[in-house]
Amino acid sequence: MSDETNQFSDREALLFHSEGRPGKIEIISSKPMATQRDLALAYSPGVAVPVKAIHEDPATAYDYTAKGNLVAVISNGTAILGLGNLGALASKPVMEGKAVLFKRFADVDSIDLEVDTEDVDAFINCVALLEPSFGGINLEDIKAPECFIIEQTLRERMNIPVFHDDQHGTAIITAAGLINACLLTGRRLGDIKVVVNGAGAAAIACTELMKAMGVRADHVILCDRKGVIWQGRDDVNQWQSAHAAKTDTRTLTEALHGADVFLGLSAAGALQPEMVKDMAKAPIIFAMANPEPEIRPELAKAARPDAIVATGRSDYPNQVNNVLGFPFIFRGALDVRATGINDAMKIAAANAIAELARERVPEEVALAYGVQHNFGPDYIIPAPFDPRLMELVSVAVAKAAMDTGLATRPILDMAAYRQSLRQRLNPTTSVLSLAYDGARARPKRVIFAEGEEEVVLRAAIAFRDGGYGTPVLVGRDDVYDRLKALGVPDPESFEVHNSRVSPLVPRMVDFLYARLQRRGFLRREVERMVNQDRNIFAALLLQLGEGDTMITGVTRAYAQSIREVRRVVDPEPGRTPFGIHILVGQSHTVFIADTTVNERPNGEELADFAEQTAQVARRMGHEPRVAFLSYSTFGNPEGKWLDNIREAVRVLDRREVGFEYEGEMAPDVALNARQMKNYPFARLSGPANILIMPGLQSANISAKLLRELGGDQMIGPMLIGMEKNVQIAPMTSTAGDLVTLAVLAASGIAR
Repeated sequence: MSDETNQFSDREALLFHSEGRPGKIEIISSKPMATQRDLALAYSPGVAVPVKAIHEDPATAYDYTAKGNLVAVISNGTAILGLGNLGALASKPVMEGKAVLFKRFADVDSIDLEVDTEDVDAFINCVALLEPSFGGINLEDIKAPECFIIEQTLRERMNIPVFHDDQHGTAIITAAGLINACLLTGRRLGDIKVVVNGAGAAAIACTELMKAMGVRADHVILCDRKGVIWQGRDDVNQWQSAHAAKTDTRTLTEALHGADVFLGLSAAGALQPEMVKDMAKAPIIFAMANPEPEIRPELAKAARPDAIVATGRSDYPNQVNNVLGFPFIFRGALDVRATGINDAMKIAAANAIAELARERVPEEVALAYGVQHNFGPDYIIPAPFDPRLMELVSVAVAKAAMDTGLATRPILDMAAYRQSLRQRLNPTTSVLSLAYDGARARPKRVIFAEGEEEVVLRAAIAFRDGGYGTPVLVGRDDVYDRLKALGVPDPESFEVHNSRVSPLVPRMVDFLYARLQRRGFLRREVERMVNQDRNIFAALLLQLGEGDTMITGVTRAYAQSIREVRRVVDPEPGRTPFGIHILVGQSHTVFIADTTVNERPNGEELADFAEQTAQVARRMGHEPRVAFLSYSTFGNPEGKWLDNIREAVRVLDRREVGFEYEGEMAPDVALNARQMKNYPFARLSGPANILIMPGLQSANISAKLLRELGGDQMIGPMLIGMEKNVQIAPMTSTAGDLVTLAVLAASGIAR
């Protein structure tokens, strides 16, 4: 189940989809296309060779094309989210989003296809004829009961995995939670009595999977909006009647008497507190209606404090989120070239997810959420962004496919496969996602110093609507008008501080004058700065405790902004402030420092930057490997600018730090394992992921070149080492960039 709570404005959602390249996906070449020879190999005449090979042996299509890592996300738009039948074209943003999730979570390439027909046979024929193109089919947002016919027929006709995520994705995550809830309450699946409320695609799939896992058929009662589906009831379809119960009960209330489990895929408010009181001891409640569950967890807990409650929402514990399953189920199925996805593979996925929730949560996950999640009533389902899902679920599914004969290319070296899965994705992407959850768990007050700028106001709106904390805006009286123009219905609900009328100004002037009176500033000059300089005023708000962190930078050059901030905020004792840019790719992250502050750092400072950047890297899930960069590699060529780099290495030697480091070395040696082999004495076990630059000029140029020319996402700069958490964004920042920086600061990653 996805989280449908409104965490952004309509305008922000439309801008997200339309700014830059419209939509959310693009196709890029996986091979070089720079020369005429490249083109000749890629197309004519070189392409004829794999064409002939595939004609002679169709299985080689997996070797010579992208088929083996390509999933089609297909819909006709007849059941889009909770919006109903809006048509194939309207479903395209959702299908593009699903394609993005495949790539983001499991490195599965995906193409969305919207089929403009409600004719079941026409839809089936269209999809079936696409089999040569894809390694798997993900069906999405197709209404019941047609979805049952479509999936079953396609599974019979096609020799690749076909999976309707609305049915089976929900069922698998629910099953994982049910396994753990039963374990916590001392129940066995074969003994529990279950009431399923809702008789659509997801509810029936949940019912079928529970029964396949050992829940007795005569212990399950399925209900729809009219009540119990009992044997003999004649107004239900064949898929519902297959689960009709032999019972005298006719209402949901009657069915729930003494029941162990309520599984809801129905409507808000369907489960009342009195009904919960009538359930068995330690009732298990899955209230998965979206956006509003059948019962709010706090109401269920008030009625029965011993209840275990799960919902489809991210703002409550135990979120049933399909993203825990479908990317990794397809990953495992594709990697063994499975011909389908059977019950054994679904059960294996459910067990793997359940087992993960019982493991100790990794540090980066716990840091992001602000608490140490431990297996228990409020943690029966793992966090959606736990980086271990990729390995554990994919391996479980692959093994089940092999054990049941569906794998056409069994994995011979499972240890090597596990390692390849760990290396396939960048842990930073998971940690960044976790940071957003962490900000929601521990919302902070973030001061936006440039509150009159549209991009800043959009960021503040998104920050508040996302539940990440409270934006504190610095600006004049027209800020409210600007918010209203951006579609905010209640602009006065935003906190705005105007230096012309703020009652805090006298305290600010006293504070700042005490700091600057011996640095050549007169009191009237301090008063003018407080009243007229937004960075001075915002930094003073931070010093007076009006916020937890501060964001600025979009209206002034970085050097000017940090100079103004440092008139108010000191560096942390014993530390030299510096900046880190973070380069994030699909499978790698590189940290670059110092990119913003210190023109010619000495050896001691370079060593400090290395240590502190290593701490940031670890908070983002990486084991640090530091390279001190230079034009010279171990003295070749010699030069006069190497002493500070060599001193930094000696400083770290003396400190006996717990991470790898090496230098001086050129970037190609630091980042290219083949080049590094020319230096067998080098102390790095692999390519560096932290690059410490010798000076500001090279660092800043490199970071900006990579931001403009590189294909990876650039985050930052993050300012490290100030007494208060201040972040200075680039002038070119988008609203999304500002929100990311605010969340990283609020979650404690940038500090």
